[in-house]
Amino acid sequence: MEKHPVVFAGAGPGDPELITVKGQKALEEADLVVVAGSLVPEAVTRWCREGAERVDSAPLNLDETTALLVAGHRAGKKVVRLHSGDPSLYGAIFEQMERLDREGVPYSVIPGVTAAFAAAAALGIEYTLPGLSQTFIVTRMAGRTPVPETEELSTLAAHRASMAIYLSSALAEKVGPVLAKAYGADAPVVVAVKVSHPDQRLIRTTAGALAETMEKENVSRQALILAGPALAGRELGAGESRLYDKNFSHGYRRAEGEK
Repeated sequence: MEKHPVVFAGAGPGDPELITVKGQKALEEADLVVVAGSLVPEAVTRWCREGAERVDSAPLNLDETTALLVAGHRAGKKVVRLHSGDPSLYGAIFEQMERLDREGVPYSVIPGVTAAFAAAAALGIEYTLPGLSQTFIVTRMAGRTPVPETEELSTLAAHRASMAIYLSSALAEKVGPVLAKAYGADAPVVVAVKVSHPDQRLIRTTAGALAETMEKENVSRQALILAGPALAGRELGAGESRLYDKNFSHGYRRAEGEK
């Protein structure tokens, strides 16, 4: 009996068309799809073939989820473990892969579009602007899940780089003061709610008013908090990239007037 590696696939941020082509093909071929149902919209599973078994992992613990993947593999099924966004970001796939290693079950990973990139597209911004920020930080606020002391939000925000804060919308009262201290109380902040979903919201506020705005807008989950100079690139006067500068030479083009 032929056996197939378990495939961990990123579903993308919510829009079923933002899954990768490779991820779509994996779903179309799968016999068993184990879906992180609390985060992956039902619309994404439209790529599953008719007759494929779908299991929502939201009510399952790690042992139960792993048992499904192992049993499916050993039965010769093509198994897809479908995660929201990109599995490598807060996807809890490492512990699943460790369990599969112990069971001798092979696996592969298909990356996905994460919410921060879908939010940038919706806002029409670039996180890495010449002269303003060449660093993009992806992090979370310490809550029920701690973060290493060296990665406290205040430490990272002190860099004043572009920043996407995941899994922290219920902690706005703590996040807001940290961002206000680092970027300034009037610094622009965007709360991206359910990015790329039909009911997407992009709420513009300031660091100082973050908690008040999120309470007013009744946002406490499925939201991403964005901060940093990228949100005000035009106002701050971002420079232009040298890549397309007519006075800049590189391996594919000589500067004007250069022989």
